[in-house]
Amino acid sequence: MPLPHPTTPSGTADLPRPEHPRPQFVRDAWLNLNGTWQFEIDRADTGLERGLRERPLADRITVPFCPESELSGIGETDFLEAVWYRRTVTVPAEWAGSRVLLHFGAVDHDTTVWADGVEVARHRGGFTPFTADLGEVAQPGSELTLVVRARDSRHGVQARGKQATWYANTHCHYTRTTGIWQTVWLEAVPRAAALKRPRITPDLASGSFFLELPLTANPPGHRVRAVLSDERGEVVTAASRADLDLAPRLVLPLPEDRRRVWSPADPHLYDLTLELLDADGTVVDTARSYAGLRSVSLRGKKLLLNGEPVFQRLVLDQGYYPDGLMTAPSDAALVRDIELGLAAGFNGARLHQKVFEERFLHHADRLGYLVWGEFGDWGCEVGVRDDNQRPDASFVTQWLEVLERDHSHPSIVGWCPLNETYQHLHDRLTVLDDVTRGMFLATKQADPTRPVIDASGYAHRVPETDVYDSHCYEQDPAEFAKLMAGLAEDRPYVNAAPDGRPWSVPYAGQPYFCSEFGGIWWDPEAAAAAGDEMDASWGYGERPRTEAEFTERFAGLTGVLLDDPDMFGYCYTQLTDVFQERNGVYRFDRSEKVDVAPLRRAQLRAAAYEDTP
Repeated sequence: MPLPHPTTPSGTADLPRPEHPRPQFVRDAWLNLNGTWQFEIDRADTGLERGLRERPLADRITVPFCPESELSGIGETDFLEAVWYRRTVTVPAEWAGSRVLLHFGAVDHDTTVWADGVEVARHRGGFTPFTADLGEVAQPGSELTLVVRARDSRHGVQARGKQATWYANTHCHYTRTTGIWQTVWLEAVPRAAALKRPRITPDLASGSFFLELPLTANPPGHRVRAVLSDERGEVVTAASRADLDLAPRLVLPLPEDRRRVWSPADPHLYDLTLELLDADGTVVDTARSYAGLRSVSLRGKKLLLNGEPVFQRLVLDQGYYPDGLMTAPSDAALVRDIELGLAAGFNGARLHQKVFEERFLHHADRLGYLVWGEFGDWGCEVGVRDDNQRPDASFVTQWLEVLERDHSHPSIVGWCPLNETYQHLHDRLTVLDDVTRGMFLATKQADPTRPVIDASGYAHRVPETDVYDSHCYEQDPAEFAKLMAGLAEDRPYVNAAPDGRPWSVPYAGQPYFCSEFGGIWWDPEAAAAAGDEMDASWGYGERPRTEAEFTERFAGLTGVLLDDPDMFGYCYTQLTDVFQERNGVYRFDRSEKVDVAPLRRAQLRAAAYEDTP
């Protein structure tokens, strides 16, 4: 079985977040660059003119934590138009003869990277990884100076997720993240030809894995080889020429007696070794990965896992932490969040308005936690009537980077590129229509194996979307049941504008779920309401007076959806409180807020959906 924590390079165990950041494509030759960097805030974005690229910087920061966070050592929560980072690193001498790659897990938002004064990378997007090939700049055994500038303007269209564009945290918008917020690392790869990130696709019908192995080049005589193994040892090996196709394809058929299906009940993972061999048969590049055998399919109103109706009891997870903001303080904290969800009776999560770091997905793979991958698309508002949201081309490019990074994770059972986009339907197409369709088509082209919801909640603009949904925060279970009652007659609850005008194309019989509900405002420590206390504590509906009242409402709301044979799942808002938003099952610090045992019992009773053919 794959190791929960892939190996860390020697000497880095005392660094923050020392674990390998890319668990599905692990080489041994890597160097974690987290820890202390020089740092300086550049409030007017004039640093290039003022020489910040060439000189030492005034402050110190702990990477990978953003400067707004406590764990960074900076804790500056005002707007930061630009920030600069600088550090020197000695490239390991044993990497002689290799190409050196500099990887960034995520930097928010527009990034430029220099190595020894040479520009080596530019990247737009705060949620997705990018890589700089250091070419001849990085010489093994020598010292290298890295400089990073990250721009993060509060103005204009930008995929921000839940980051506030006001100074203070407000309602469901939270403290911003600027600059580096995921692991920075070096990696050595062969110069002549090397493996690129694999694309692993399970095919349950044939009991096989389809494997694409992109390469940097195709030298004569080279071959690729993949070895799949389980706890009993090697299962199957496949090989192919690597001198003809830029992305050789392999099929790994599992013998029937070694097939073990990945599911929440049994999240089995196979080890996978990837190799590139030269004309003499010598292994010139190798990496470790893993794979899970499972399927996702659609049948009428059903969304099936491994051909079976598995009711998706999801929880909204926003992935914020009091001390690290969007960065988990430790790898164990990522595991803990999944464990908290499971303890309360959830079997998965919508990863909401944020592209979670890949290690979270790794742990979801290991623990059998179902996941809907989402993009942090909030931030495309413009003040134009009926054309009020204009996401730009960078939304599409960033989303394609998400799909490339996360394709091979078995825990991901669906894609959600947009969330709560809202705009009236009228007689002309808008930017939102074009981008919604573009992101939907890009997703289907990049990954035809998973269902796609064009936009969660509000503005369904693509008639052929695989899944249809709604968001409904009605707090009275009886009224909630009335709103949800029409699904059997193909009249499900559909979000619309406050004046009743439609935001969405009509429902067309797709699998349907209520992908946000609940959000019960439960803050046992808050004083009795006095004036407007929403700035300090808020949620949906009237706050329960007792924990028993909270539990009763939770059971009533979830019960409505569990009893609907046409509802394939739900997503309860939310796992934890986040700053002033006090509608979590747990507190922001992950401590117990309510006794979760009754919540677990309420959720784990039989779902009508699972009892229907």
